[in-house]
Amino acid sequence: MNSTSDLNTRGPARRLFWVAGLTAAVALALAPLSFHVERRLDTAVRLQGSESDYVAQQLATRFRSPFVDRVVLVIQGLPPADSDEGAQALATIVNALKGPDVSGIVSRLDLPDPIFLGNGGGTFVLIGLAPVNGSLELLVPGIRERARMLQGQLRNRYPSAKLQLTGELPLNFDLRQASSDDVRKGESLVLPATLALLLLAFGGLVAALIPLGVGQLAIAMALGVAAILALRWHLSILVQNLVAMLGLSLGIDYALLMVSRFREALSAGHSPSEASGIAARQAGRTLLVSASTVAIGFAALLSVPISEIRSIGVGGFVVAGASVLLANTLLPAGLALLGTRIDAGALPFLRRLNPDSSVHARERWKRWGRAITSHPWTALVLAGVPLLLLASQAARLDTKLPRGDWLPASAESVQGFHSLDKMGRGGIVQSLRVLLELPSDSISHTDAGWNAASRLSARLARDPRADRVISLATLTEGHRDVLGSLSSESRRSFLRGDGKATLIEVLPAPWVSPSEQIRWVRELRRLAVADLIGIPGAKISIGGIPGLNADYENAVGDRLPRVIALVVTATFLALFAGFGSLFAAAKAVVLNLLSVGAAFGALVLVFQEGHGSRFLGVPEGTAGVFPIVPILAFAIVFGLSMDYEVFLVARVLEARRSGLSETEAITEALARTAGLITSAAAIMIVVFAGFTLGDFLVIKMLGFTLAVAVLIDATLVRIVIGPALLTLAGDWNWWPWGLAGANAASAQERIR
Repeated sequence: MNSTSDLNTRGPARRLFWVAGLTAAVALALAPLSFHVERRLDTAVRLQGSESDYVAQQLATRFRSPFVDRVVLVIQGLPPADSDEGAQALATIVNALKGPDVSGIVSRLDLPDPIFLGNGGGTFVLIGLAPVNGSLELLVPGIRERARMLQGQLRNRYPSAKLQLTGELPLNFDLRQASSDDVRKGESLVLPATLALLLLAFGGLVAALIPLGVGQLAIAMALGVAAILALRWHLSILVQNLVAMLGLSLGIDYALLMVSRFREALSAGHSPSEASGIAARQAGRTLLVSASTVAIGFAALLSVPISEIRSIGVGGFVVAGASVLLANTLLPAGLALLGTRIDAGALPFLRRLNPDSSVHARERWKRWGRAITSHPWTALVLAGVPLLLLASQAARLDTKLPRGDWLPASAESVQGFHSLDKMGRGGIVQSLRVLLELPSDSISHTDAGWNAASRLSARLARDPRADRVISLATLTEGHRDVLGSLSSESRRSFLRGDGKATLIEVLPAPWVSPSEQIRWVRELRRLAVADLIGIPGAKISIGGIPGLNADYENAVGDRLPRVIALVVTATFLALFAGFGSLFAAAKAVVLNLLSVGAAFGALVLVFQEGHGSRFLGVPEGTAGVFPIVPILAFAIVFGLSMDYEVFLVARVLEARRSGLSETEAITEALARTAGLITSAAAIMIVVFAGFTLGDFLVIKMLGFTLAVAVLIDATLVRIVIGPALLTLAGDWNWWPWGLAGANAASAQERIR
């Protein structure tokens, strides 16, 4: 019998080691690419095909404007810019800023306009950027360094001189740095706590380090793939945060199940090679089903035409694949080599608390299972009603830009923006770019075209939300005959080459919030401009940061129902294919929706309304939630929470196929998996909660939502509501094909 067993296991073991070796080679090739991956990732948001993108493309290709991409240098502590001494200092600054990466500079020297004189002193310089090689954001450090050198020189004469770089690109650059810092901070806090939980779960150092190593390797592989993909496509900086969160969570989750199954087989008397094969066979299918549900959620994000959401879809899909690949190939091979040495470094006092192997712990879970199966309706009411009440709060979720100052306060660009705002010139960064296009009349050569553009400019200037309007009409004080006196930079900035389109920059008043700016953009897009200016066929397009934010909200709002439908349908089909049961698949989908709804309800109460938000570093309610958070949280939570459903239901089905009754199978499955589920969930909660401690508000919201969803799912949903529903459904749990071949499977297991 032993020789036959050796022959039966030798071939599969050899194949397993070959596949594991191939996986190790891929991991070693990808891991070095993960270093400094943030340098290849974008912080800018791209919405291809959107109205704001159309405006930017027009300015870049048809206008050839030198200020399509621009930064703002805020200058304080110098003599007034309209004085001779101030003008000399300003000239020194402007001359020093010129270089091959600068396409244009506009200051008080070029345009003696009051807009360049800040309230209470100070001025600013607009700098157009010309990409030399690579991303525009890579130009920010060079310009910032020049500004610092200038500041040092100026302080010899003006000790209070201060030069700060701000604008969309510097803000994005600093958000990149904040994101990277948050990842390092989160990992430094999460890894020790995760190791402690793994020690508690396994009672030994070696067994605890293995899942941690799998999680770290999954992160390195996924970021390595992201670095390669970023050479061809724009990938968002959020990929780094997401891969770090999910790589630890999924890698540890999957490794935890595989190691538990391996130790279980060893305890049953199997050799290390046999135990590894049994673990790979029994846990491997479960992990594939689980990973497929995670991958489905991320694949659905690819349908959203926003670069950062698609990037997260790619990153999540890759990290899920890396995690399940490592858990199903490299890990079983490593376990076969380790054998009984997996218990090396055992800590006796922890082994007594180990929920995976403790007989007492399993007996407690069996008693719990018998209590649930004996009183399923009571369990449903006690656990279901509070969750439904919490989930009902999700109806008040308001997806918009949060109020307040949520940018990292220590960033130079944020400080510069605040300085500009105090000067009453914050609208320079947040201007609405209104593009007027006429069907035939030339704005520069016909009275009809000029008058039409002037009427629109005057109409925008009368809006109380407008602090200032900059257009051809305002630059020439309404005199078309002086257009020729404008500089080439000004003409290219405001007049298209064919003369049939013009740009009107509208600077919002200081009191106009980002949310109000978005409403303003939507009003203008509904404006009957042809009737207003008297030229049939005329149209306007709105760009700038407010236009981009409006397009972003529209894209997320339009695609969210589609993403939900895709995720729910595809997950249902994957579970039905995995378990052969309509009820099990439908129950899992419904319970996942309940978990997601309850997590969104908690997000509303804590962040949007501010109940306890100060404990997370948010001083008050945000009155809104970033539009990206719900769509991301839904896609991620729906897949992650399915892990525990798959772990539990797979064990129940396995027990049923071995000949146990439904209630016996549920009780046995809870005894076998409840400890594993709680350990895995505790680790995942720690990982997600660790990322709420950073400065990046969107990551705080996402980490909180995921942590709450996992907490709810692994406790009330999978340990109470799920078993209660399985009890009530009885044999209907496995209709139509869930129990097919049960007798054969039972006989085969007995032979083994």
